[in-house]
Amino acid sequence: MLTGAAYPALRAVTVPGLPVARLVIGKPAAEAAELLPRLFNLCRVAQGVAARAAFGLPLPTGWQDDLRAEILREHVAKLCLRWPALVSLPPLALPRDWPTGSAETRRVIFSPTGQMPETPEQFRAFLEAEQGCARLLRAISRLFAPFEACRTALPAPGVGGVFGPHVVENSTAARQSAHPVLQDIETRWGRGPLWSATALACDLQAVMDGRLPAAVISRGCAVVPAARGLYGITAAVEHGRVTAFARQTPTDHLLAPGGALEQSLASLRPARAQALGPLVLSLLDPCSPVRLEPFAPMEADHA
Repeated sequence: MLTGAAYPALRAVTVPGLPVARLVIGKPAAEAAELLPRLFNLCRVAQGVAARAAFGLPLPTGWQDDLRAEILREHVAKLCLRWPALVSLPPLALPRDWPTGSAETRRVIFSPTGQMPETPEQFRAFLEAEQGCARLLRAISRLFAPFEACRTALPAPGVGGVFGPHVVENSTAARQSAHPVLQDIETRWGRGPLWSATALACDLQAVMDGRLPAAVISRGCAVVPAARGLYGITAAVEHGRVTAFARQTPTDHLLAPGGALEQSLASLRPARAQALGPLVLSLLDPCSPVRLEPFAPMEADHA
């Protein structure tokens, strides 16, 4: 197992986020619910559903199908277009009806069986195949040594644990961590790039199968499955206007001090960090701008 350097070769630098609470508090609840998805480019359906639910507004007809379609689109874009390009592979040629999760789409993305391997033995054979996302996952497995660019076994947030500054695994990988293939990867390679990428493929199959986790909604609180994990909002509404608001996103947990990104960068071998750091960042996929820069340790004081 790689233990990493005395200090990481790279660190993540983020930009200040929008003052979302200030932008919505005081507004009519319906207006605030319309505003939130417009503030950000990603996961608009998840944000709109969570906002309306937390504000006590009725949810639109068919919102579950819209949420499923949003997650499917984002997963397919990563697995078939963005990530192959990062490892010098061509994109997967998808059929025209891919947004429906058709049988042909499944065969193109996964394998002739139309699904991901179900056992570790099947997965190891799958990695050597020239089909579907196998080439991408094989390339990732060969770029990183076992236990390189890994984080520890962080706990899944659960519904109540979505809120707060805890270091948790709020990701699609957390949704699929009990899968036998993911558990075997964790044992052999660690919770690193191969674990994250394979989990997304398994999560895509689950979304296509209609096995999306249910949204959890209570008075003033909503937790909704999204493309990167669980998205949560707590709020209060009085006389039709928002009086309190807070949100927690998968990226908040990813970027938390001591969280998944910081741990993953710390376990990258320094000689390879500049080359592989951008791929690690893309696989972890924060939804807000993040740049990587060399980590400069404080020099000893020789005075």
